[in-house]
This record gives sequence, C-alpha cells and structure tokens, in this order.
Amino acid sequence: MKEKLTIGLFIDTFFPMIDGVVTVVDNYAKKLTSYANVIVFAPEYPGVEYDDSKFSYKVVRCKALKLPIVDYSLPIPKLDKRFVKELNNAKLDIVHIHSPFTVGKIGINYAKQNNIPVIGTMHSQYKLDFLRAVKFNSIANMLTKVVIKQYNRCDECWAVNEQIANIYYKEYHYKELPKVMNNATDMKPVDDIKKAKELINSKYNINPNEKVFLFVGRINNLKNVFFIANTLKILKEKCNFKFKMLFVGNGQDEEELKKIIKNNNMENDIIMCGKMTDRNILADYYARADLFLFPSLYDSSSIVQIEAASQKTPTVFIEGAVTASAIENNVNGFISANNEESFANKIIEIMNNTDLYDKVCENAFKEVYVNWDQKIKEIYEIYVSKRS
Repeated sequence: MKEKLTIGLFIDTFFPMIDGVVTVVDNYAKKLTSYANVIVFAPEYPGVEYDDSKFSYKVVRCKALKLPIVDYSLPIPKLDKRFVKELNNAKLDIVHIHSPFTVGKIGINYAKQNNIPVIGTMHSQYKLDFLRAVKFNSIANMLTKVVIKQYNRCDECWAVNEQIANIYYKEYHYKELPKVMNNATDMKPVDDIKKAKELINSKYNINPNEKVFLFVGRINNLKNVFFIANTLKILKEKCNFKFKMLFVGNGQDEEELKKIIKNNNMENDIIMCGKMTDRNILADYYARADLFLFPSLYDSSSIVQIEAASQKTPTVFIEGAVTASAIENNVNGFISANNEESFANKIIEIMNNTDLYDKVCENAFKEVYVNWDQKIKEIYEIYVSKRS
C-alpha cells in the first residue's frame, strides 16, 4: 500500500451551493488532508464562476445543466471528457460517495473497474424528495429503488443516525443495516461571547434584553420555515417578553416567506439576514441566539443543530423529526408537538424556566456538539482498514 492514501469524495452538488451535505464533504476533505491526498469530484454550478484554488484539497468539476425552478443542477460527468480523463488519472485508493446520482454513480463505477473499496453515506430521505417532486407514491417508490440499487453496489454504507439507518434498511430495503456515522462540525466555541452578542445586537439594532431566535439554512419550505413564521405570530400574541427572529440563508421560498411575515405584521420582529459564508461571524449568530428553531421533518442529520450546540444554544424540534433522533426532550434539546400553537407554547415554557434552560444549554454542548477533528480520525482509520 502507498504511504499516503488518495481518497476520492464524490458529490452531486458543491459550492457555491451551500447545504448540509456540501458542508459535510468540505469538512471531510479539509480534515482528511492531514492524513491523505484528497480529491473532491463535483459539478460546476452553471453560470457561476467559482475559485476552487482557495481549498486545501483538489476539486475536479464536471459540467452540469441548470434545472428550472429548483436550486440544484444536473451533473453530466460522463459527457465531460476532461472530467473523465482526470478521474481515470487520479489513482484513487478509496471512493466515498455522498450522493447516489450521476457523480456518485461514476464514482462507484470507477471503484468497481479499479477493484478498490467504495463507501456510500446516506445523508437524505430521498423518498420524501421524490414524493414532493412527482406527487405519486408509486413513482417515488420506483425512484427510491434506483437510489438503493446504487447504494447496494457499495462495499459499505453509513447512515448519519440510527433512525436513518432503520429507514434505509426497513423501508427502502437496503441490503443490510447501515453503519451509523454521525456528523460533526468545524465550528469552535467563540472566544468572547459578550463581544459576539454585541456584534449581532449592533448589526440588527437588537436590545440586549430581547430574546433572539435563530434559523440557519436554505429558505425552503421543506425546512418548515413558514411554520416558524406562523408560530412566531402566535408567540407574539401570547408571550410576556420581546424577541427577534433571525433567518440566516437564502433559497427558493424566500419571497413567499417575506409575504407571510408581512401578512402576519411581523416585519419588525423577524429579520431576513441573507446568506452568511463567514464561519466565524456565523458562530456569533449562534452565540447570540437563545434558541435555535428547527421544525424540519425533512432533514436527516442537520449540521446546524450541532453548530448551535457548539455555542451552548439548544434547538427546538418537532415530534417525529429524524434529525432529532439523538435528542431527549428537556435534557439536551427540546421537542414540541407538530403544530404551531404547541411550538409557541414550548418556547414560552422554555423561556420561563431558567433552571431548565440553563441545564439544557450545558447538555447540548456536552452531548450534541462534536468536532470534525475527533470524527475524521475515526473515519480515516476505517479507510486504512479497508485498504489493508
């Protein structure tokens, strides 16, 4: 075996698009460069120039077609001769796919042709995506089978938590129960919490005594962002404290969310902050927030709840959320019934119980926050064992 492994990470979307899977792959690549040669195989973002030279790892891009309506594009790696040539010359020791579509599939094909191990990570509940797109359960099931066919070609698959592992095994019929490999974050606790809070207060003219609630991510109703806006209208009518809500991110449902905020007369209470790419400043947002609101039923294992926990900011989830599978209500996070009134009542309950709130803040930091430095060491040891 070579002294240093060469690892290929394959993903069907990448920067400048930012989502949870992109963030995971970026952290894998950055941290793995301490141990190995790393190449990320990913699509271009049509119509956008992006400087990949700033990364500490190599990025090989393939051409992609912009899809109407949705945020994502369609990679076409097989039709890109330059991409295929670079892949064939890469001399990879391990293939790790982070999506099962065109780029992921070409990664699996490369591994099979070169007799090297291929690992797949199951990040998403794909059947939910398909159902939303096609509306028919039979078609969604058929498309899910196509996805599972690709994962079944992998030597081993990892799920981002136990609930996702069970969904893929019991509902999607993957060949065996996947190994669980939880996500982590590169975010560190801010050095000066007082300064971080003052920065956000000054930026948005927030009174230091006001409660601050936060959402970070794509502004897409898959994340239940309209639910948050409507919950806050109820909260304002019922609570005895002043608050500001910060939405950090952008996405296809941004204009619709603004309309809901306006219709609810919440324009002075809810602030659309836009996209934030500076990780240090993003940490300040988490540090200022009293609660991170994340009522998504779509996410499998969101990085943002781990980022929030890095600043001792607990998350409020709703019942049935897969991403909350490691959360115990009122212990290391909060869980509400799946309706806006209950969610508003839960926030009031939390804010009126200082002892409970302080305990959960500490437990979120101890139990939910995991740094990528710890996780990648474990992952690299698995890679090495696959090549021994």
